[in-house]
Amino acid sequence: MSISPETLHTVARRVPAESILPYPLQMGQTTYDDPFKTIIPAIHRGPDVIYSPGAWFEAGDAWVFRREQDIRAIFMDTDHFSSKGISPYPSLVGEHWGVTPVESDPPFHRGYRNVLTPLFTPQRIMALDTQMRGYVRSFIEQFKDNGECEVMRDLAARFPITVFLELFGLPLEEVDQFMAWEFDLLHNADMATMGAAVRAVKERLTVAMNERRNQPTNDFISHIVNSRIDGKLLNDDEAFGICFNLYLGGLDTVTTNIGWQLRHLANDLPLQERLRQNPTLIPAAVEEMLRAYSTVAMFRTCTKDVVVGGVPIRVGERVVVSTSIGSNDPDVFDNPTEVRLDRHQRHLGFGTGVHACVGARLARRELVITLEEFLAAIPTFKIDPGARILTHLGGVMQQDCLPLGWN
Repeated sequence: MSISPETLHTVARRVPAESILPYPLQMGQTTYDDPFKTIIPAIHRGPDVIYSPGAWFEAGDAWVFRREQDIRAIFMDTDHFSSKGISPYPSLVGEHWGVTPVESDPPFHRGYRNVLTPLFTPQRIMALDTQMRGYVRSFIEQFKDNGECEVMRDLAARFPITVFLELFGLPLEEVDQFMAWEFDLLHNADMATMGAAVRAVKERLTVAMNERRNQPTNDFISHIVNSRIDGKLLNDDEAFGICFNLYLGGLDTVTTNIGWQLRHLANDLPLQERLRQNPTLIPAAVEEMLRAYSTVAMFRTCTKDVVVGGVPIRVGERVVVSTSIGSNDPDVFDNPTEVRLDRHQRHLGFGTGVHACVGARLARRELVITLEEFLAAIPTFKIDPGARILTHLGGVMQQDCLPLGWN
């Protein structure tokens, strides 16, 4: 960790020297520990706010808040914090589009959000229910008689990407390619590799976008490229930014939460059996595990001087807003590492404010279906003895494997 004398002087006037610390969930870092049981509780034993050199990818420093109320306040405050430029993807390929609407600020954000809202109505999600359940069953069918599976590879990654391809009207045979691109975009710290994945995804989606402009169908791409804001069709960068956002957002949250939720149930056999015997409790369990295993961290840039949690934040400074930290604040959630189905507290698993995840309804349904089908088909399962599970930290905390076994 290095910090310039000028920055040290500026920061030291606002926080004590012991609050200038490395950000332990930084992009590119990995751990064989369960970060929800080790790293995050350790963060909550530390200062309410730290200043962390290098926390903003590889490009700079950032403030990191640990208290849920401060993280929620930053999510809600679009007057003092901007979402523009929070992802590295356009700059990696020398372009200037944004991951829309995640990287757009009010008032422009609302127009982009309105483009997406019709895609995620309750009616549209329920119309997908039978199809999504069929996908999950088909994947489970391939391993249920083997007595074991590697969940991340065999189910958690394949299911949401299959749903994405279906919704985008793309061939299901491309699932492996999109899985590989997703990993390079979200979990590979090598910028050249990430850049190559961005170019590949853009080339593939641009081909589909051009096809849908000429011959629209009833898929997400057709809806996006033919949408208008204030009477004007979206330009190429706007349409691609929305498609790219749905690609990333529709995969990482569901994939990683399937993994964490099945890992929890593999370690909590009484809850596993309780849900198997009473599937009506699964939606409540999914919601509570979305809290306990909130996985996403985002960034904001300060646009006007403001005080958060008693600390002055200056224009141009960056802030980490981690749902993983906020949803596990012990001052808000009693014994936060414990999954309690009667907790019923709001959490930050899908963010909050104007940038709350637009696809949360679909993600929740995918998670409920996955647990319903897995628990119905698979007897009591545990993590394979001796398994070493590597977790990639950063923007999305995801396990690289989850080997499960059953009799």
